[in-house]
Amino acid sequence: MTAPVLPSLAALARALDDGRMDAADLAETALARAAATQADLNALITLAPERARADAGRARQRRASGTAGPLAGIPFAHKDLFCTRGLATTCGSRMLEGFVPPYDAAVVERLDHAGAVCIGKANMDEFAMGSSNEHSHFGPVRNPWDPGRVPGGSSGGSAALVAAGVVPFATGSDTGGSVRQPAAYCGITGLKPTYGRVSRWGMVAFASSLDQAGVLARSAADCALVLSTLAGHDPRDATSVERPVDDYVGALAEGVSGRRIGVVRQYFGAGVDPAVAAAVRAALAVLERAGARLVDVDLPSLEDSIAAYYVIAPAEASSNLARYDGVRYGHRCADPRDLADLYSRSRAEGFGAEVQRRILVGTYVLSAGYYDAYYGRAQRVRRLIAQDFARAFAEVDLLAGPTAPTVALALGSGDADPAALYAADVNTVAVNLAGLPGISLPAGFVGGLPVGLQLVAPAFAESRLLAAGHALQQASDWHRATPPAHW
Repeated sequence: MTAPVLPSLAALARALDDGRMDAADLAETALARAAATQADLNALITLAPERARADAGRARQRRASGTAGPLAGIPFAHKDLFCTRGLATTCGSRMLEGFVPPYDAAVVERLDHAGAVCIGKANMDEFAMGSSNEHSHFGPVRNPWDPGRVPGGSSGGSAALVAAGVVPFATGSDTGGSVRQPAAYCGITGLKPTYGRVSRWGMVAFASSLDQAGVLARSAADCALVLSTLAGHDPRDATSVERPVDDYVGALAEGVSGRRIGVVRQYFGAGVDPAVAAAVRAALAVLERAGARLVDVDLPSLEDSIAAYYVIAPAEASSNLARYDGVRYGHRCADPRDLADLYSRSRAEGFGAEVQRRILVGTYVLSAGYYDAYYGRAQRVRRLIAQDFARAFAEVDLLAGPTAPTVALALGSGDADPAALYAADVNTVAVNLAGLPGISLPAGFVGGLPVGLQLVAPAFAESRLLAAGHALQQASDWHRATPPAHW
């Protein structure tokens, strides 16, 4: 027995339009699947049946009136760092347990306006800090392919829900690989758009110069449809770019014929499982047969990307999370003796170990006497990384390599050595440092576990990524594989 195979978003939209499916029935099916998988996968923090049924009712009316878009009536889940009015937003943390925002994030607004049906909020690493989805106050998420393994993080709940056939797509966020790496571990497609392409307004911040909302779905075509709804300028977000939105769905037909794909030597470096590397090269060969030209590329600064990222991201986290002090909102300790006790105990009780670790690192690298030695130097490395990408894109159209160096890790494998989990991001963090778009595509299996191929494009060339991904998925079946049902 395997997890259910959900139709594509386009097929679901056609079935809803011609009456072969009903939005209410789709919502009930998704809610039932969510309940059936929860004990084994723990992929949701909040299930929202009342909201889903109300959304489905409105979508049915829009379909009947002929005013519905392609996502109207289609169920999905939000990662639990997008503020949802009237629905708890916890960021996987005790600090925000029970917090109900008074407004919707921009991503939430756009999907609501499109008529999509939200069934609930997906589990995640606390405040998006993690590569395994084990760092959640609400317990770890488990990989649908093997519940003894992690689904990746921090968008692990979103990835698990899509892989298990609960919903056809879910939102996520990507600060250093948090959409792409769980997509690779769970055998689905994960798209991280260019920094500034999708509004971050109402998305709880981890590292503001790196965070970007993204999409997890079964295919590049499904990601294109969702991105068409999410992309666009938002004046409420100072980092949102005022630039026309491409026709992502129409661009799928462009394929890869004539495209030059740079195979990055550093992406196949030390620590990459040879079997994973072989699977990715086999997937690249499929793109080559589809008309792409493979070119070897060197990006020497990528070897310093993990070090730079784990200075910059914690520094920004230290600043962003300073607002959670027990005074205005968030967890507040009981009976504080004075203000210092209120601050220290509220934060110690509210934040988990991984978040505390990153806050401490970030505070240290920003402190007097260490700023230039660590943070300033990391920002210089970031500039070198961006320059390396720019030089490469003067010669090639896309860059490629494994999304993650291994298949999904065993649950608990990073407990003794947190740095081992950080190494899982070795191929993804540079994309965030440079603000570029990237996609992870299913690319075969090693030992029965999924492998991901990462493609990277120049800024705002999401259409190029999606067309290449679609070409791969037209010529292969890896994205159609579903995990064995353990529930």
